[in-house]
Amino acid sequence: MKFLVTIRSVLPAAIGVLALGLGSASAFAATVTTTFQVTANVQATCAISATSAAFGSYTGVIADTTSIVTVTCSNTTTYNIGLNAGLGTGATVTNRLMVGPNSNQLNYGLFQDAAHSINWGDTVGTDTVTGAGNGLAQTITIFGQIPAGQFDQAGIYLDTITATITF
Repeated sequence: MKFLVTIRSVLPAAIGVLALGLGSASAFAATVTTTFQVTANVQATCAISATSAAFGSYTGVIADTTSIVTVTCSNTTTYNIGLNAGLGTGATVTNRLMVGPNSNQLNYGLFQDAAHSINWGDTVGTDTVTGAGNGLAQTITIFGQIPAGQFDQAGIYLDTITATITF
């Protein structure tokens, strides 16, 4: 019996010590912090797309059309948009040629203005269109014209132009 009394007298003391230890654990809590950098190197970038230029039916009189080039460049990125000569044999940026039946060709031009007075070519600093990106899509109109007086063989004539953005 004496043994039981001792255990009973030690047990409440042990529980008291445990309770004190658990209750004071938060008094010893500590925190440590650190900082770190987050970085990114944003590169100048541009994207370009264009709609088709469809003249429709040509009957020997002047025919006009437009196409839209859409450019999206990083904010403040300067750019130049050039249009190549196309695929017609002997074509130049000032004398583009659509090809039709039996390799017949139809002369046309692409211009920077509605008056068809400023040719649109592909030499940066000479006959390209310049701009500066703002991070949003920007649209630029291409003005196309077939001169009057061409009486080629009837049929479908076509060409493919490559629009290039240099930034």
